[in-house]
Amino acid sequence: MTYQAPMRLQGVPKRESRSQFAALPFRRKKSGTEILLLTSLDTGRWIIPKGWPMHDMTPAAAAAREAWEEAGVTGVVSEHCAGFYSYNKRMPDGDQIPCIVAVFPLEVRKLQKDFPEAGQRKLRWVSQRKATARVNEPDLQKIIRNFDPRLYV
Repeated sequence: MTYQAPMRLQGVPKRESRSQFAALPFRRKKSGTEILLLTSLDTGRWIIPKGWPMHDMTPAAAAAREAWEEAGVTGVVSEHCAGFYSYNKRMPDGDQIPCIVAVFPLEVRKLQKDFPEAGQRKLRWVSQRKATARVNEPDLQKIIRNFDPRLYV
């Protein structure tokens, strides 16, 4: 079991920031690497699957679990983080909480039709260039743009 130490954002009190884990779902094609993006439930913007830490799961395993729940993908997840990005999470009460997200590459081997959030999101396989242009967070754009699957899986 890998213990994940709390992560903090500079200038944000400990109790006012949260850690999340994300999967970077990808597949290798002759034309290059493709990234699977999905839409968020609330705004419809393009994102990668992510969620809160899970009890008795490594950060990478939690990211892989989120990828299955949100996008129906399974595959091989890397225990090595590809990078970090931050964003403001809108909570149900309207508050926003700063989050720092650790990103774990996931080589997709299977796309399920039946998964917990099926029908609630749009899913799109796109080139790294298009994925970089579609996501909003600058640090996530950099992770996707510089991603080389040979370094992880």
